[in-house]
Amino acid sequence: MTDWSNVTASGHQELGLKPEEPPKSKCVLGFIPVIYYSILLCVGVPEVGSAEDRRNQYTLNILTAVALSRLASRTKKALYYYLLAVTGSDILSQLFIIFVGFLLETAVFHRDVPVLLLHSVSAAEFAANHASIWSTVPLTVDRYVALCHPLLHRQISYPARARKIIAVVLALSLVSGVPFFWWSDMWRNSDPPTALDTVLVWTHVTIIYFLPCSIFFVLNSLIIHTLRVRKTQQRCQEDSGPKSAPPRRLGKTTAMLLAITSVFSVLWAPRTVVVIYHLYVSSVHRDWRVHLAYDLSNMLAMLNTAVNFFLYCFVSKPFRGAVRDVLLLRGPPLYIRRTLPHPQAPTNASISSLYSGNNKRSQRDSIPLSPRRTRKPS
Repeated sequence: MTDWSNVTASGHQELGLKPEEPPKSKCVLGFIPVIYYSILLCVGVPEVGSAEDRRNQYTLNILTAVALSRLASRTKKALYYYLLAVTGSDILSQLFIIFVGFLLETAVFHRDVPVLLLHSVSAAEFAANHASIWSTVPLTVDRYVALCHPLLHRQISYPARARKIIAVVLALSLVSGVPFFWWSDMWRNSDPPTALDTVLVWTHVTIIYFLPCSIFFVLNSLIIHTLRVRKTQQRCQEDSGPKSAPPRRLGKTTAMLLAITSVFSVLWAPRTVVVIYHLYVSSVHRDWRVHLAYDLSNMLAMLNTAVNFFLYCFVSKPFRGAVRDVLLLRGPPLYIRRTLPHPQAPTNASISSLYSGNNKRSQRDSIPLSPRRTRKPS
């Protein structure tokens, strides 16, 4: 662990640098990261309504969480519980990584805080980050089972099981963040990486990128392959026999899943490369180019916590409706509107069947008997 004097007296150390120690790399971006993270954290959507209502604002992730919670309670689908877990984990990531870790510790206090607090916040940041990424894995598995094994999906996919799976994922994410209490401070540590640093870096990139991306790639490939096979089979049936049902297209839920996993893979790839480069080639502390690359890659990675709202709005019509209802302060009528037709359907069906049955009986009674039936035997 770093000594307290090394953290609080960084300005005095710069005056007494050793001749062989290279100077610390400067932040080329200046205040751009502070502005960027502040916008990323505080961007909000105002409510539509009276002047008193417009004073309230929702951040995008809070608005997403409220809309998904309404959809989950209304439809009772496990899908929305998984999406709600992803959104909640993104909120925790923004809270610990952006607000506490960067804006407070780095921008405001310049990391002149107790070392124990620095390492505790570091462990919380990694735990929230792991939860944000690994909450997408159960969603991917659920979509794979729904498309490739629909009968099994009806048996095992329900809200109670989804909540248990989410609780297990969050607990494992919290436990996986504990070893990163000893994560090295890249910005101030000028010493070469130790064996512990190497183990932590490779554990980090495996948990955060390589392992989840491998799962996403395998399951998404199986989903796409299954859809192509079904489409080919339907085309063969149309050519050989009578016209059947139209070919099954890529569902909106599957398209949303592919978009979420693809955006994550693209946005987190630069940070993974820079962290490995820092470990083996050049240090963030000494090379301003690596420092710049690390800043930009962190900014791209944190963008992943704010783009899901736009993906949901672009793909899902029910989500757009739920967001509109939240902004317009509409609540219970939506639930009543969906539940009213269901109890009436059997009654209407029974009435129509009785009416048609009575008509058939009256028609049979009014038709005269045929001559063969009226003829008496001779």
